[in-house]
Amino acid sequence: MNLLFIISWIEFSPIKPEVGLLFWSTVVFSIFWLVIGKLAFKPIIKALNDRSNTIQESLDAANRAKEEMKNLQSENERIMSEAREEKMRIIKEAKDAANSIVNDAKDKAKEEAQRITINAKNEIENAKMAALVDVKNQVGTMATDIAEKIIRRNLANDASHQEYVKKLVDEVKMN
Repeated sequence: MNLLFIISWIEFSPIKPEVGLLFWSTVVFSIFWLVIGKLAFKPIIKALNDRSNTIQESLDAANRAKEEMKNLQSENERIMSEAREEKMRIIKEAKDAANSIVNDAKDKAKEEAQRITINAKNEIENAKMAALVDVKNQVGTMATDIAEKIIRRNLANDASHQEYVKKLVDEVKMN
């Protein structure tokens, strides 16, 4: 038996196979290929197609995201430009308002200074008039005192003058 197996083994040549071996090898290979094709190749092909579709969808999504980013970037630049313009407008308005407030304050200060100057001039004029009236009153009082002293001196010597003065004093008292 061993010998027979060894002999059959020696006669076997893969370069020149027998027809039966070739037939059965082809049948077994075909069945194997069909089974593998149904069980392995279809899921592998399906997985590869799914993977290809997923990759394509990812690339499309990436392109859409890239476009959206460009749009957002341009929108962002536009918004930044508008913000800069708004900032400049607000600064200009603030400067104009500040200038207006300063000018109004200057005008009010000038008006207040003029009012104070006029009031001061009026007070000076009133004080001057009061001083003149006071001086006139003092001068009048002094003149009256001097005149009284002079008249007393003149009237003290003359009796007719004294009688005339008494008469005038009586008339003044009656009125």
